[in-house]
Amino acid sequence: MIYNNQSKITFKQVGNLFKLGVLFLVTSCSTAPSEWANKNEEGTFLVYRRQSLIGKETYAISTTKDSVIVTSLQGENERGRITGVEAKLILDMDLNPSFYLNRRITQTDTIVNLKVEKTSKGIAVWEKNRDFVEKENSDFFPVHSNIPAGIEMMLYHYYFKKGGTGSIPILPRGEITMNFIQKDTVTIKGEKVSLKRYVVEGINWGGRTIWVDETNNLVALVKANTQIREYIKEGYEEAKPFFIQGNVEEEMAALSKFTEDLKGTQAKVKAFVGGNIVDGLSNTAKEDMTLIVVDGTISKIGKRSEVEIPEGAEVIDVKGKTLIPGLWDMHAHSNQVDWAPAYLAGGVTTIRDNGNELEFATSFRDAIAKKGAIGPDILLAGMTDGAGIQGNGVVRARNEQEAKEVADLYFSNGYKQIKIYSSVTEELTKVLAEEGHKRGMSITGHVPNAIGNARGAIDAGMDMLSHRSRILTVLFPDKKVKDLGSYYIYKNEISQKQIDDAIAFLLKNKTVLDPTIALDVARGMTKGDVLESIEPFSDRIAYELFEGKRFRTGLSPKRAEIARADYIKAMGILGQFYKAGVPIVAGTDNIVPVFGLYLELETYQKYGGLTPLEAIKTATIIPATAMGLGDKTGTLEVGKEGDIAILDKNPLEDISNIRTVSAVVTNGNYFKSNPLWKAADFKPAE
Repeated sequence: MIYNNQSKITFKQVGNLFKLGVLFLVTSCSTAPSEWANKNEEGTFLVYRRQSLIGKETYAISTTKDSVIVTSLQGENERGRITGVEAKLILDMDLNPSFYLNRRITQTDTIVNLKVEKTSKGIAVWEKNRDFVEKENSDFFPVHSNIPAGIEMMLYHYYFKKGGTGSIPILPRGEITMNFIQKDTVTIKGEKVSLKRYVVEGINWGGRTIWVDETNNLVALVKANTQIREYIKEGYEEAKPFFIQGNVEEEMAALSKFTEDLKGTQAKVKAFVGGNIVDGLSNTAKEDMTLIVVDGTISKIGKRSEVEIPEGAEVIDVKGKTLIPGLWDMHAHSNQVDWAPAYLAGGVTTIRDNGNELEFATSFRDAIAKKGAIGPDILLAGMTDGAGIQGNGVVRARNEQEAKEVADLYFSNGYKQIKIYSSVTEELTKVLAEEGHKRGMSITGHVPNAIGNARGAIDAGMDMLSHRSRILTVLFPDKKVKDLGSYYIYKNEISQKQIDDAIAFLLKNKTVLDPTIALDVARGMTKGDVLESIEPFSDRIAYELFEGKRFRTGLSPKRAEIARADYIKAMGILGQFYKAGVPIVAGTDNIVPVFGLYLELETYQKYGGLTPLEAIKTATIIPATAMGLGDKTGTLEVGKEGDIAILDKNPLEDISNIRTVSAVVTNGNYFKSNPLWKAADFKPAE
């Protein structure tokens, strides 16, 4: 079987991280309701990432005379990275919290993610990378996006005790709501078990689907901030496919609601009048133009004074604005439907999803393509990895037969590409490439560790490569990335001959490069800096993304200086690749949802020497051509799809004007950006 449900986790290693002692303050008192008196409960949740088992969480609930004490210990071995999370929660007998501490523990460090404590002065809040805050006493529950399942279970008990309706305030920010969906029945060891399904909003970006039993104990949850995870109570794991499908159903219901609220009645014919057009081919903007879209296709482009507007057309005044081809994100991981309004709001009309859970990804794609849901067009690259604990996801190619099954799986589900991940062997990379090519699919992804060099990966049959740190091993034919070490571009003298030889090799093989350089820019930040220091729009993202996106671990000043020098030098080389004709496509890898694409394009110009038009092409006609769609989209020409981003300022004058998207056109639909931003829980543009 290609599905990897038996990843072995070395929990002894994880356990060594947690030999710590903490003194906790127990406060509050009340009369104990019988349901919480003399409580002594233990349990385990299994932790999955992309459906592959990566860890366990054990929790315990006990009571004293006047307090409920909940502890949680989670250990993960995720792609060989061993980490843990230790948490403790103290509540009174009415389940009002008085203390919470959550710490992330690695083999080298311990970091307090969140600490909340009631004091005589109010409520004290310590949050990772944020200033200490003292708040007035009020009802609350401590919640963050990576809340352990055992603690989250108590959140729901608290919610039901507060009446089980409406919303409740949480700290450090926001509120949560629970929406009852339906009663479900699962079969566990041959027995029918009744569960209640809810969608919870306010913890992660978008909703998470949860199931509780008849006593309101949490049994399973499926969540995604920018990656999908499943937490399933031990004993219920045979129902994992049911929980995954249930979450897909709720995500599609949320997408239907977005569509109902935002799409409205759309005219068949739309006339965009008086705007300036950057067609994606010419280095000048054509001024005072009219562009006609009929049934989603561009039918006319011309001077406003010369184009006759069809009778019954919806006339949209775009005077003073600039129309450019809709943007592409070629390294997306769109794991929840909230990406749909967010991407459109930012002018992104097509994405390549570069690794996702098949059940969700195909449903998301088809809802947009076949059912008229709002969102960008989605092209799918199917994640595939090899054997071992360092493997990523549940779809694995560990032998030739499995490699063929992988190709059949993705081809039968309409995927355009197979994505090779790091643990695939050289032999099986060749098999996957051969089988994919037979079926008309191209091969993309990482340079596998076993191959270790971009030239070897291309020789094995890969058509596209991701991430500049692996891409630029093409400069060193006789070395592997592990031998080159970190910051190898900065540390090595690189001759023009090396660059020219690499260009010749890439051009000969027609290799497409997806450097995700904005990810390097973010990873090179100095410790303590917030993302606004490099990405000015990051403060607009949904608040649930702050922990994982706005704040990063950061580097020491010296290491940050080296990292910055490394990616600047690397971008200069990639700029030479582009100028020589090597296709480079813009992708974000989710560094900052949507806005990371702007940062990618700005970095191409700032350090790669690309002109604004050349940078725009990396997110328009070049990816369209790379994916075999250049004759249908990617430029503003008569007969092509009417995928259009409408900007307040001309990006040919300054590439940062790409950030001024105020409306978008896709699949025959016209949307203003700010309602889309609001729907995605982002702050709208001012």
